[in-house]
Amino acid sequence: MQRRHLITGAAGATAAVGLSGCIRIRRMTSRTTSSLPSLRWRMATSWPKSLDTIFGGAETICRRVAEMTDNRFIITPFAAGEVVPGLQVLDAVQAGTVECGHSASYYYIGKNPTLVFGTSVPFGLNAQQQNSWLYQGGGLEALQNLYRDFSIINFPAGNTGPQMGGWFKRPIQTLTDLQGLKMRIPGMGGKVMASLGVNVQVLPGSEIYLALDRGAIDAAEWVGPYDDEILGLHKAARYYYYPGWWEPGPTLEAQVNLAAWNKLPAEYQAVFKTACFEANLSMLSRYDALNGDALGRLTQGGTQLTAYSPAILTAAQQAAFEIYEDTARTDATFKTVFEQWRAFRTQVYRWNKINALSFDNFAIAALQAEPE
Repeated sequence: MQRRHLITGAAGATAAVGLSGCIRIRRMTSRTTSSLPSLRWRMATSWPKSLDTIFGGAETICRRVAEMTDNRFIITPFAAGEVVPGLQVLDAVQAGTVECGHSASYYYIGKNPTLVFGTSVPFGLNAQQQNSWLYQGGGLEALQNLYRDFSIINFPAGNTGPQMGGWFKRPIQTLTDLQGLKMRIPGMGGKVMASLGVNVQVLPGSEIYLALDRGAIDAAEWVGPYDDEILGLHKAARYYYYPGWWEPGPTLEAQVNLAAWNKLPAEYQAVFKTACFEANLSMLSRYDALNGDALGRLTQGGTQLTAYSPAILTAAQQAAFEIYEDTARTDATFKTVFEQWRAFRTQVYRWNKINALSFDNFAIAALQAEPE
């Protein structure tokens, strides 16, 4: 079998994604595919298999790598807990327990707070803006420089889109209502909530429902209507808040042990990066397609959809940027990435105010004026 088959297998993804990581596949040498090694890797993930869209991001990478290498490079994905617990994926990849993982960088801000930018920060970038910062604004380069300290290389490999603001057992109308509330919320959003008086808990997705149902926590956030419905969170809490200001466009990522990565043939590296691009795009598209119907089912079933008050949003945004500034004063790496990210955020907000926001406001207002 000639190498042209390997090139053809990647052509669809190359055309669809149109990113530089695909170019190397087009320029493969004339060696036969059979001259490439047969490899078997394991991928630990932070997700239960029941969440078919988020775990599906890992499955997309593994499936496309196999397809584009004529099954010579096989990666097997494992659900949270099958190899390591869901919040220990980075540790397993760093140690070489597995060659790669699929996780969210903000789970590991205890190791370095700058890792939060790899996923999402409160009042930050939406999904498209996040992709723009990562791929074109220097974000991915900055994060890959950071991950070298962990002997890891990372690639964006999924995005859930703007998330919801969590499930609560009782209404949250004022800042006073947050005092002492036990809530599952990770990342920088958890730090902001803690500054507002919340007792923050960090749990993997598979443990949220039981904790909420049994009263170990009073509130929880996960992703959005589709995944939250699968987890059954609506059965444990009635009040569903929006917007998810702490994760306006969260990226999930593939984390690869750097030593294992450096041993890969260049062709396999290009294939892996292309598969991550595809996972990043397809996950976001799938969530956008599924969440609307799921939200309709939830509200029809009795879920109380509720907006955060302006007072809570204002206080949370102020607290978030105070945390960023405080962290930047004591952490040089955080300061460098934060300042670069903030400059990008400013310019992309100004641009999107002119094009996207003005259109969205008009189109949505026109839709609401239409008869049912």
